[in-house]
Amino acid sequence: MTLLLLISAAHADNSQVAQIKTVSGQAEIVRNGARTPARVGDPLFEKDTIETGGDGSIGITFIDNTVMSSGPDSQIVLEDYKFNSSNFTGSMLTDMNRGTVSMISGDIARSTPGAMKVKTPTAILGVRGTRFVIEVKDNH
Repeated sequence: MTLLLLISAAHADNSQVAQIKTVSGQAEIVRNGARTPARVGDPLFEKDTIETGGDGSIGITFIDNTVMSSGPDSQIVLEDYKFNSSNFTGSMLTDMNRGTVSMISGDIARSTPGAMKVKTPTAILGVRGTRFVIEVKDNH
């Protein structure tokens, strides 16, 4: 019972921003330093990190209907996410450290062009209501 109270308290001020829709191979959620296997139906929160292994992929739908898919060897941080469902405005910043991601933007980018951004090691991309794919190669 205490564990459930702690988990609830941890998310009381951090509302769910997305949900995992598909998982294949190795995929994990890193939250507050703890790693858990990603499963279909799992909620995602602001500041979560999604990591996929060499055989992994994951599909996520955000509450503004943005759809994101990530391929093998990817790491994406859900850095900042705000969405007001009453007027469909908000902002989104994901930090794409490595791998591939494809996105179909939802209500945030449609209502406020440029409010959705993807940060890579070399650039910050502003999204203006479209679908796109980004690949970040590890230069190590």
